[in-house]
Amino acid sequence: MRIRANKLKQRAQDAGVTVEQLAAAIADDSFPVDRAVSAINNWMAGRDHPRCKAPIIAKLAAALKCEPKDIAAFTSQVRHHRGSPRKAGLIAALIRGKDVITAQDLLRFSTKKAAVNFRKCLNAAITDAELFGADTTALYVSESRVDHGPVIKRFQPKDRGRAHQILKPLSHITISVEERTAKAGAR
Repeated sequence: MRIRANKLKQRAQDAGVTVEQLAAAIADDSFPVDRAVSAINNWMAGRDHPRCKAPIIAKLAAALKCEPKDIAAFTSQVRHHRGSPRKAGLIAALIRGKDVITAQDLLRFSTKKAAVNFRKCLNAAITDAELFGADTTALYVSESRVDHGPVIKRFQPKDRGRAHQILKPLSHITISVEERTAKAGAR
C-alpha cells in the first residue's frame, strides 16, 4: 500500500483535522509524535518516506473517519525480473489506465515473456485491495512502471584469447491499483 498525497490532504481538509492531530493518532512507542509530524508532512507532499505501512494507513483512515481504500493506492512490486526494461515497458504501457479485468485479459493472452510477472504483480495488488475492502469491479491500474535493475555480466570466449561481454539486464516492475471514483471514471 502507498499513501495518495492528494487524497490525504483533501480528506484532512474536509474533516478539519490538523497534521498534529493526525500525528497524535498514529504515534506509539516506536513512532514518537515529532517523527510522526515529519512523516505526515512528507506523505502530504507526495514523498513516501518513511514508508507508510498498512497499520499506519488504517490508523490515519480511522482518524479521518474514512476507509483505508479512500486514502491509499494498492501497490505491488516484482523485483529482478529477468528481462530488459525496454521490453517490459511495452507491457507496462499496454495496461496503464485500464480496469483490472481488461488488464488481466490483456496479460493472459500476451505473448511477451514479461506478461507473466506483470500478471503476478497485478494479482498481488488486487488481493491487497480486496483485503482492505475495495470494490474489485471499480479497480483500475493507476500506475504501471518499469525501473532499471542490476545487470548480470557474462563473457563469451572468442578467437585469439579474447572475450566478449554479454550483458543481461534485469528490471523492477511496479503496479498500483486504485478504486475508480465518479470523477476518475469520466476520463
